[in-house]
Amino acid sequence: MIEPFAVPFMGRALAEIALLALICGPISVFVFARGLSFVSDALTHTVFPGVVIGFVAGGVEGLFAGALIAGLVTAVVLTVLTRGARLSDDAATAVVLTAMFSIGVVLVSRRSSYTADLTSFLFGRLLTVTPRQLAETAALAVIILVALLIGARALLFRAFDPAGAAAAGLRLGRLDLWLNVLLALVVVAAVRAVGTILVVALLIVPAAAARMVTDRLAAMAVLGTVLVVAAGYGGLLLSWTASVHYGVALTSASSVVLLLVLAYLVLLPIRWLRRVPPNRLERTSPHELVG
Repeated sequence: MIEPFAVPFMGRALAEIALLALICGPISVFVFARGLSFVSDALTHTVFPGVVIGFVAGGVEGLFAGALIAGLVTAVVLTVLTRGARLSDDAATAVVLTAMFSIGVVLVSRRSSYTADLTSFLFGRLLTVTPRQLAETAALAVIILVALLIGARALLFRAFDPAGAAAAGLRLGRLDLWLNVLLALVVVAAVRAVGTILVVALLIVPAAAARMVTDRLAAMAVLGTVLVVAAGYGGLLLSWTASVHYGVALTSASSVVLLLVLAYLVLLPIRWLRRVPPNRLERTSPHELVG
């Protein structure tokens, strides 16, 4: 009997999920603390035109560069539009999301020969991860984790007490840009493996599930990371077993996400048993939450 993860493409897929877990666990906590679920969803869609342009310009090798440029442009535009209350966060996000995604759809519709290939980036190709993609994900993971470590305290201060952060001399616009850029980099790292539709689950569900168990942000980051790794292992194994032993086509990326959502549902009763008031998080200081 073949050991699933002894097969090279399965081993690379699991390694990719492990790398994504290292960054999605911590970043999802900041998404949760700042209430940036909609922004995260928007970023996963606004990289689509970059993916299309990158594919048209350089084929598969151009996808990473195209997605990276589109993600960074989106992060800057969102920060500029929301700075100084020019637009509400939701309005700015909606404008950028619809504009960028529409551009991507128009480009795809004009290049029918590429439609099948680009559609895979809506749903991901976890089992086709290459050593080069692993290296790119690893490089982004290092950059993201270092940037989070450097800016974690300031970002948390801004999340829980914007007025206090501004009074302390912190530049809120720069902190917002910092976090938006990090979110964009996470999306770029994950989009080729799990797709623009499913990557949002990796940015939201880990912290949401961990929140059922703990109020501490550091613990939420660790638990979220563990949940992504566990869902990755279980999802890949489930996909392999269904396809190889039962002839049922079950995509690996969707299996991973479904198990992650299942973990959230399983942990949900713990929140009720703990009887944590809904506004407990808002009343707790950042120092208590990190400790």
